[in-house]
Amino acid sequence: MKIWSSEHVFNHPWENVVKAALQKYPNPYNPSVIGVDVIDRTLENGILKSHRLMATRWQLPSWINKILGGNRICYASEHSRVDLEKKEFSLRSRNLTFNNIVHVDEKLTYSIHPEDNTKTLLKQEAQITIKNAPLIDYLENMMASKINSNAQIGRQAIEFVIHKMNNITDVATDVAHFSESA
Repeated sequence: MKIWSSEHVFNHPWENVVKAALQKYPNPYNPSVIGVDVIDRTLENGILKSHRLMATRWQLPSWINKILGGNRICYASEHSRVDLEKKEFSLRSRNLTFNNIVHVDEKLTYSIHPEDNTKTLLKQEAQITIKNAPLIDYLENMMASKINSNAQIGRQAIEFVIHKMNNITDVATDVAHFSESA
């Protein structure tokens, strides 16, 4: 088993980062994510709970395809909670495809930065377990490396969505000002 963890600070308020994270797909930074379906969404005691199914297409090296059984659409289950009172957004995801060989349990938590409430702290952790395959240590380390690079890409995607949201807000403000002056 391999554990990977990371922290990142977004220079944006928690509300903006959470809105962007919830609207992250599709985006040009994560073309491997080909679908996101909401399976269930409820509001309980001020906490928004969601269950989503993610569909991804990875281009894996041919030798890994032989171990895992081919290049195909992969699925993951994601459960999230948005607690507006605590200002905490947490996600837990687990792969469904290849889970007889590879288990990846990932947890992300977005919270207000403890030292600057205009920023958002993201804590990420992934537990990678590979079984029933050769070269377990090598594969777990390779997966941890891939998760690390995907985390960086995911952060870029959130920045992209925030920028896009800000541009829409700027356009709406410009239109409102234009309408008032006309």
